[in-house]
This record gives sequence, structure tokens and C-alpha cells, in this order.
Amino acid sequence: MSDRYLHLTSLHDALKLLRDKFPAIRKIEKIPVPDSIGRVTAHAIHAPLSYPAGHLSAMDGIAVKTNDTHGATDQHPAIIQDFIRINTGNLVPYGYDAVIMIEDTEEDEEGFLIRKPAYPWQHIRPVGEDIAQGEMVIPGGHAIRSCDIGAMASYGITVVDVLSLRVALIPTGSEIVPLGTTPGPGQVIESNMLMAAAEIQKTGAFVTLYPIVPDEPNLISSAIQNAVETHDLVLISAGSSKGTKDYTSSIIADLGSVFVHGVAIKPAKPVILGEISDKPIIGMPGYPVACHTILREIVNPFLSWQGLCTEEYHKISARLAGPLFSDIGVDEFVLVTIGKIGEQWIALPLSRGSGVQMSMVRSNGYISIPSSSEGFESGSVVDVFVTTSISEAEKTILITGSHDPVIDYLADQLRDFGIFPASVHVGSMGGLLALKRGDCHLAPMHLLSDDGDYNISYLKRYMPGEELVLICVAEREQGIISKQNLSFNDITKYRFINRQKGSGTRMLLDYLLKEKGILPDDIDGYTREVTTHLAVCLGIMSGDADMGMAVHSAAKAYGLSFVPVGTERYELVMKAESYDHDVRIQQLIATIQSPSFKSLLDRLGGYQTKETGVIRRIT
Repeated sequence: MSDRYLHLTSLHDALKLLRDKFPAIRKIEKIPVPDSIGRVTAHAIHAPLSYPAGHLSAMDGIAVKTNDTHGATDQHPAIIQDFIRINTGNLVPYGYDAVIMIEDTEEDEEGFLIRKPAYPWQHIRPVGEDIAQGEMVIPGGHAIRSCDIGAMASYGITVVDVLSLRVALIPTGSEIVPLGTTPGPGQVIESNMLMAAAEIQKTGAFVTLYPIVPDEPNLISSAIQNAVETHDLVLISAGSSKGTKDYTSSIIADLGSVFVHGVAIKPAKPVILGEISDKPIIGMPGYPVACHTILREIVNPFLSWQGLCTEEYHKISARLAGPLFSDIGVDEFVLVTIGKIGEQWIALPLSRGSGVQMSMVRSNGYISIPSSSEGFESGSVVDVFVTTSISEAEKTILITGSHDPVIDYLADQLRDFGIFPASVHVGSMGGLLALKRGDCHLAPMHLLSDDGDYNISYLKRYMPGEELVLICVAEREQGIISKQNLSFNDITKYRFINRQKGSGTRMLLDYLLKEKGILPDDIDGYTREVTTHLAVCLGIMSGDADMGMAVHSAAKAYGLSFVPVGTERYELVMKAESYDHDVRIQQLIATIQSPSFKSLLDRLGGYQTKETGVIRRIT
């Protein structure tokens, strides 16, 4: 089995093998129309009766015979004595061929007075106006929507034939615990198969989610055999790699056969394709991003071959805001966040770790790097598959630069206005350079100058001649956080966790070290870097470090002690064109300047709001 894994199968060949071995299953079941939402029709559905079944009035008024209305004018109104009072939806009696709206009549003792003639079938819905008996309602291979259910019910259809594909999902792993359980050391909450169930149910398949199976070969084998008996496709989570407790491949081989173990795809190389009792078995990687990649690139194509309705993504061209290098011979898929700056789409690559689920949450698209390519340089124009609606992507604001927890709260408030901020944490200098390249709308920064001011001198140095606008989010407290109420004077005595180079916090630290004559080599942990204030807190909470530098609000969120070292100006920088013309940016500014946002800062703690919302302009 090891040899098989060493010889990776291309994604193209793996899909071809899967399709060749398992042609369309085409099982059909009848289900009640009210229960059919999202299911896929097995064949065209035809109306068993006409609708409406009789001639119906489309208005409240009177049913008349058109011959009686001829010659009616404003000067010479006609009196209608042969009429039937009628309401919307009532059956029009035989012999009457028009309906006059009640507001177009005047009632008197002799009947109804009208001032214009009616024409045949005026305000009447004829038999079969909506649909005639035998006419197609919806085609085969159609994912049933709520409006389809309403239409079928109106036409007297009570049951509908749908494709029936039953998918079993088996999570494995002794370290896996169910949702609702607090994980202990070395344990993780099962999420891959919950994600898979939600993804597959959207296609119209029927899903069975099995209980977690520990890493015991006999239990895994029993679960697989049980699933094969009653399902058409079996997915097994984890155990597909080559660890000492990765049993999936050998169990599938014992019960049937394995025809692929290892696909040249990244993330998700250790995928298994096999068969048991002529049914497809897919072993999924345990890492969440890898699992999601297999769902999208292998499972969904298989479901599509079976006639189910899988999602198709819109493709756009975008400029890449950072390099993406890859290995020849491997199809790689990279999650990105896209946004539109002017008329140009920009794609920000997210973390490529196969276990980083927040990359999936934060992404709204992905890039495919073909196996023949070594990747793309920064600034390259690439194809992006958009995983949200284009309209939502167009409302995305790209924020690149210094991290502060308040940016997430700001993003949450902006969603109420249909605006979707997406932030990437690369430090103040990284944000400044991204803004200079045109790779973001906003760059958060807090760069201290020798004159004691923030940001202005750096912007003039790196973006000379650019017209820029800065809005102050807040003046925030930076300080030393720890569990032991440590201060800056303790920095050489305890293990430290640092922010990354280019971040404003790192630059402030280096400024203070230089001021006090402390060398970086004197600090245990100076080279250990993380990219956010919250990550500093986590490093201390986990015991990996004793102290670090971060903002007060982060320390407060984790219940850590905070000893301030200074207050700094945290600003968002944008190009003047965005400030003047972009309605998304204008709403963001209005939100920052609102009383509710200042109240939020006060509740979070560690922020001074005297300067919040103040605009500075560089011309």
C-alpha cells in the first residue's frame, strides 16, 4: 500500500477511473411534494389537469356579455341589466365573456352604468391560462425549489419521482469527539463529516451521518460493511494517510479493492478511491481544508455524474496580491478573498495550511494552479472561481495591514449595511505597501515616527505625491500581557512571544528596546513571531510563553494582566479617490464616526475615543 501512495495519480486520471468504474446509478423514489425541496426530479413532471380548470374572474366586478356593452361612451353610457356580481377567482358563468371592474361602473336602480365597451375575455383567466393538462411543469434533472412545490400542488400533483442516491458518512479517529463535547488535550471536535453532510445534502442526495468510530480496525470494518449494505456511496473521514493508525486503505482492500491511494492534488494528497460490492468508497483526509477540497474536486463531480445538482462557480479574472508558488506535477487549489478596487478585481491569497478552517470561512473564492505550473508571481492576472454571489463579492472591502480585534467588530456592524469587510493581517508596513500597490482599499497602521506622530511621515516617504486620507479608529493602549502581572522591565527574565516584522507593535517594541539599551538576543523568544494580538494571548494562555506585547482589549478578552507601555494612534489609510467616491468606504467612515461604535470601543476597554472618527488628509 505504501508503494501505491508513493505513485500519485493525477486528478484527471483519478476522476476518469471513478467515472469509468461507476456509471450512473439512476435509482428513483417517490416522495410527497411538500417534502421535495432540494431533491432532483428523475424525469419531466407533467400537469395532470389544466389550471385554472374553468374560466375565472381576474377582478372584482360584474360579469357581462360583450354584445351588451357595444357603443358605451362617456357621452352615451350604457346601462347593463344582464350581469352577475363576481369576485376575483370566482368561476365566470357560461354565456358571460367579460368582466368589468367594479370601479369602472356606476350602480343605479336599473343596473350598472358603463362608459366604455368591454372586449371579449376582458379580465378573465381562461381554462389552462397557467398550464394545460399534459404540459410540462418542470424538467428532469431539476433541483426542486419552493416555487416548484407551490406550482405542483396547484396542479394537483401529490407525489414526485426524484433521484435517490444514499450517501453514508463515517467519521473515524480515537481523538475525535462529537459536537457538544468539550475536547480534552489531544482531542478535536468532529467537523469534517458535518461539513460534508451539509455540502452533499444541497445536491439532493440522502445523507446518513454515522457515529464516530474509534481507531480499531474491526469497528471501522463493521461500520463500512453496514454502510455498504444500505448506501450507494460511502465516505470515510481520516485514516487515509500512512500513519500507524491509518487503517482505512487496508480495510477497504480487505473488503473489496483500492484503485487509487494518493492523488496529485494539494491540499488532500492522501485520498483513497476504492470499491466494495460494486459501490464506490472514498477515504477523505482528516484535515478540514483537505477534506473540503476533496468534496469539491472529487465528490461533487461524482454526484453530478449521477444526475444530482452540484454548485457551479462563476469565474472571473483578478490581479494577484501576492506570489503563489507551487510544485510541478500537483494540481493545487488556493483559497482567496476577492474584492473590487475600481474596475479591477483583486485576489488576496489566504493561509494554505490544510488544517486552517478559518481560511475557508474567510474566503470567497479559490484559484486553481495546474500541475504544469510552478505558480504565479504577484501582480499576475489569474482566474478565480467565486464561491459567493458576484454581488456580495463586489461589496467586499479589502483591509490589509495591522491587526486589531476592533476591526472584526467594525466588520460585523458594516454587514448590517450589506458591506463585507475582509481583513488580512500583514502588519502596518505590509499594509502600507499593499495600499501603494493598489492591492487593498484600506490599510490599518500605527507607525510611530521620531517626531512622536503616527503614520504621516511613513506615508509621505513610501507614497510620495499620493493624495491620501486617514481616519482614526481609536487611540489604543499597548502593553505587556501575562498571567503574572509582568511589566516591560521583566522582558529579559521570562519567555517572550513577539509580533511579526513590519507590524506596528513590533516596531514599537524595537523602539522601546533601543531606548532602554536592551538587545534582541537578550530576550528568550524574540524570534518567535505571530501575526495577531489574539495569537500573542493564546501563546501565553497555552503556556508556550510567559509574556508578550499586545493591545489592552486582547488581554481583557482572555482575562490576562495588562501593564501599559504607551498609547498609540490606530488609523485606517485609504486613497483619496476611495474616500471621495466609494460608497462602501463612505459607509465605513460613517460607522466609525457613529455614537454606537464609540460605545462599543468603551465596552471593549483599552481604547480612547476622543480622536475616533477624526479625518486627516495628505495632499
